[in-house]
Amino acid sequence: MNAKRVGVLAVLGAAVMWALEPNFAKLAYASAGVLETSAVRTVTVVPIALAWLVMTRSSLRLGPRWPAMVYVGLVAAAGADVIYLWALSLADYPVVNAVLIGHLQPVFVVLLGRILLKAEHLTRLDYLGIGIMVVSSLLVATRTWEHLRRLQFGTAGDGLVLAATLLWASTTLVARRYLRGLSAGTVTFWRFAIGAAVLWVVLAIRSQPVVLNGYQFMVGLVVAVGTLLYYVGLNRIKAAQVSAIELSSPFFAAVLAFLVHGEGLTVMQSAGMVLLAGGIACLARRETALD
Repeated sequence: MNAKRVGVLAVLGAAVMWALEPNFAKLAYASAGVLETSAVRTVTVVPIALAWLVMTRSSLRLGPRWPAMVYVGLVAAAGADVIYLWALSLADYPVVNAVLIGHLQPVFVVLLGRILLKAEHLTRLDYLGIGIMVVSSLLVATRTWEHLRRLQFGTAGDGLVLAATLLWASTTLVARRYLRGLSAGTVTFWRFAIGAAVLWVVLAIRSQPVVLNGYQFMVGLVVAVGTLLYYVGLNRIKAAQVSAIELSSPFFAAVLAFLVHGEGLTVMQSAGMVLLAGGIACLARRETALD
């Protein structure tokens, strides 16, 4: 099998994993809380990443990259990931909203890159893509024409996922700038090991019984597999192609949410999903030129 086909299949597999994660998380909340689920999730990823490191004969060494890796671990695994899972724990918060709003990350990556890294230049396609994706987020968050007419722009869950997406974007920029060249296993191991250390210390300080269930471990398993598959794909096909294929994740999430939780899509959310694809396509055109 050639490298491109492996890359496409890997990213497609990652998209399925991203869709499974919120569905398993909602199932885990039947008997456990957000903090326990987040902690089990991180500690499940660590040995899987370590096994990947052994299989690929990669090193755990970071050298002078420690500060950047600590930032990614704290802000992503112990911060944004927990906020995202917190949103999913809210009563009646749709899985589809979480996945679609989470896919606005490219907007924040481009905007933060422009603000923080002055070398990042925005093209007309960038602005068009950002505009389309902002409209997409409004359609997803408002859900119905009546809510849009009344300017009801979403729920607390939408706000939490948006905050998590902004934090993820900041770690993406840090990783691009300071962690390039590290293997997928190395980045995955340290990101979740740092997050696990923080979350389990918090659990210990709380001195409350930790409720465990199988769904929490499934959340960690799909995150580990998805993260590793994503990096495998990113190393074999262009970033623009990765972005395009990863857009299948909201579709998988919508199907799974309907089958598992009985969630449905409104007409506006369906339109938002289509616009999301168009917005990322505009941003991906620029990445193609840079690849």
